[in-house]
Amino acid sequence: MLESFPIVLSIAALLISVLTAWLTFFRRGSLHATQPTTVFFGPDGPNYEKLDNPKLFLRTLIFSTGKRGLMIESLHVKLTRNETVQNFNIWVYGDTSLKRGSGLFVGESGIVTNHHFLTPRDGTAFSFVEGNYQIKLYAKILSSKTQKLLWSETLSISKEQAEFLAKGNYGVYFDWGPDSKNYSSHLERKPINRT
Repeated sequence: MLESFPIVLSIAALLISVLTAWLTFFRRGSLHATQPTTVFFGPDGPNYEKLDNPKLFLRTLIFSTGKRGLMIESLHVKLTRNETVQNFNIWVYGDTSLKRGSGLFVGESGIVTNHHFLTPRDGTAFSFVEGNYQIKLYAKILSSKTQKLLWSETLSISKEQAEFLAKGNYGVYFDWGPDSKNYSSHLERKPINRT
């Protein structure tokens, strides 16, 4: 019995080493996002004056469950209202200095930043009108053939908010309430700077 103890101990140590190597070096993990604290619908630009270029903005933490981390090729948002579907596929991120999104390494500790999404310049016009919007945030991970859904939510724009959005210098902010587990919305106006 005592003669087999070192063999059993060696096998157990080998199994623990293999498990540790798998968890740290070989396991890819998966990509996730936290509940965004802020979501914005409105026109793009520092003064909200560009009616022809709608923007969707959100702030969230994106993280990987694997030690190796993951490389994001791109992020985009799919916005659905009734039968209308609009992709916001131009991705810009950053807090103070904005960068055009085209590859982002996400490690285990994650990245929390602002993400701005714009509509493509393909001649199609999109505007925020009254209604319920289902918003879905997708990530394309390097070497993956499919897109990963990171977050989904339904947000509403009231008739009054839609009327103000049509003016061009207004945006709607949706702020997450942790106790109510819901978003509350408010309009924000910025003066148009003509200089």
